[in-house]
Amino acid sequence: MDQTALVAKTAHFIKDKLSGAEAAHDWWHVYRVWQAAKTIAAKEKGGDMLTVELGALLHDIADWKFHDGDLTAGPKQARAWLKSLSVAEPIAESVVEIVEHISYRGGTNTHVMEILEGKIVQDADRLDALGAIGIARTFTFGGSRGRPLYDPDTPPKQYKDFKEYQAKIEGTPTINHFYEKLLLLKDKMNTPTGRAMAEQRHAYMEAFLAEFYGEWEGKR
Repeated sequence: MDQTALVAKTAHFIKDKLSGAEAAHDWWHVYRVWQAAKTIAAKEKGGDMLTVELGALLHDIADWKFHDGDLTAGPKQARAWLKSLSVAEPIAESVVEIVEHISYRGGTNTHVMEILEGKIVQDADRLDALGAIGIARTFTFGGSRGRPLYDPDTPPKQYKDFKEYQAKIEGTPTINHFYEKLLLLKDKMNTPTGRAMAEQRHAYMEAFLAEFYGEWEGKR
């Protein structure tokens, strides 16, 4: 199967698999990450494009947040899909590595992406957590979990490990997520292109928060 067919078949598979998924982690999230990854890869002028595209398309094949915290679900399902397509082993291994290590996990994921394709896909995924789309996704996910918008008596925190993050994540106000993840991403981008794209989106979120707090206190 040629590269175009592999990508098309995988896109169709993921679109079908994530049909009806929570809107912050649905097919359209994957689509945006896929498109951003291609943009970054083209500007960075490096990396294997098939690995980039398959990594982007499969990065949320089984997000741990919807699989009882199982961090192995995504890599296992990605590997099984790639095997079913007879994808060359070196490419399959790189894609599985991307799926395994892409998640932010409340800042507790200290793994550094070593392959350029992984850096590109991780940047694309992080970009979708920033800017106007990032804001929309944050409140969509918070609403799906019944979280309050904001509670001044519950300050943001940094989690010491993944277990603590899992235990605390459900009841925290949605606004806290900006400080626990979103506003930190700009300085964690891997590529020059990713960093440049993150700057504008970061500034947009800062302006949103200023407006939010002004309205919260009835000053705007």
